[in-house]
Amino acid sequence: MKYFKIFALLLLVVTYSCVSVKVTTDYDSKTDFSTFKTFAFYKKGIEKVDLSDLDKRRILHAIEKQLLEKGMTKSSSPDVLVNIFTKSKEKIDVYDNSYYGWYPWYYGYGFYGRGMYNNVSKSTEGTLFIDIIDAHKKELAWQGIGVGVLNFTDNKAKKEARIKEFVLEIMEEYPPKN
Repeated sequence: MKYFKIFALLLLVVTYSCVSVKVTTDYDSKTDFSTFKTFAFYKKGIEKVDLSDLDKRRILHAIEKQLLEKGMTKSSSPDVLVNIFTKSKEKIDVYDNSYYGWYPWYYGYGFYGRGMYNNVSKSTEGTLFIDIIDAHKKELAWQGIGVGVLNFTDNKAKKEARIKEFVLEIMEEYPPKN
């Protein structure tokens, strides 16, 4: 029984760590997104993001790829500016597997009492904000927010894959479907 509970908890943790990115979006409903054909990155805003330059470039390359696939082109006089912002927080989950029950194997006579298996799981939850700013009006037109568990790893390929997953999940919602 003890091994079953440990296996179940391990399965829960593995499943939770593989959960996709939770995405929410908001946008100005008066904006005609079909007029946005060109984009550029908002360098002043991106410079302020507290990430390594390598991770910033990974995010920006993934966003650029998504926008190009949507038919937009990169331009020095763009219709929209793209900005990013990130934040992270450590999550601590405590699983209380306390229970009361009959234990017939306890000294061969049975015993009614409390069993307890507490487990603590730590993870880092990251949030990526992608802002689409109307370059002519200088107003935020669309914002996509992705929240998910970050996998800090020395494996560059896994890190790049997780960044691409975040960006892809968020950018699937752009442009908004009215």
